[in-house]
Amino acid sequence: MRNLVFTFLILSVFACANSSTDTANVAKAVVTSQPIKVAPIQKDTIKPEKKKSRFTMTDPARPIGEMNTTFPYDIALKDAKGNMLNSSDILKSNGKPTVVLFWLTTCFPCRLELIAIQKEIDAWKKETDFNIVAISTDFEKNYKNFVKRVDESKWSFDAYVDVNREFRKVMPGELNGLPQSFIFDKDGEIVYHSRKYSTGDEHKLYAKIKEVANSK
Repeated sequence: MRNLVFTFLILSVFACANSSTDTANVAKAVVTSQPIKVAPIQKDTIKPEKKKSRFTMTDPARPIGEMNTTFPYDIALKDAKGNMLNSSDILKSNGKPTVVLFWLTTCFPCRLELIAIQKEIDAWKKETDFNIVAISTDFEKNYKNFVKRVDESKWSFDAYVDVNREFRKVMPGELNGLPQSFIFDKDGEIVYHSRKYSTGDEHKLYAKIKEVANSK
């Protein structure tokens, strides 16, 4: 019996020794194994093309250096019938004051000013001799709205669209804030300028028209 116990103990010792040796060998294999090489990630050097916005608009206006910047200018205009004209033919140098009303179809104060002037224009014309035109600065896409407004309003004065929106480049303040009214004297000099509209401003405009018309 004692021999059997002794034999079992010896076998256990050898088994533990072998197990320790195997574990050491595994650990050594792990330590001495070669590191895995990972290929570097290639970055895409080609930048994606930016999509153009469908709302991008180009400015059709000429550079200021190519324009006549003094009255009567040389700016392309279009009437409600589609006729193309030039400001040099519309803005007359005939010894009379010339009133130019700048407006937009989308501008409510512009609508009010033009209605107010239309109510008074016949009486003004009977008393004072002067020229008057209304020039819209609408974008080309709103031309149909311009035609509709002109047809509905039946103004007693001519109206045009600034086709390339060039008047903003030659007028004081770049026509920022509409409506705007200008009076040019017989020599083509600006003698009156008003911006925006409040009820009664049409009477201030006419008072200045009479003053300029009666000056020598």
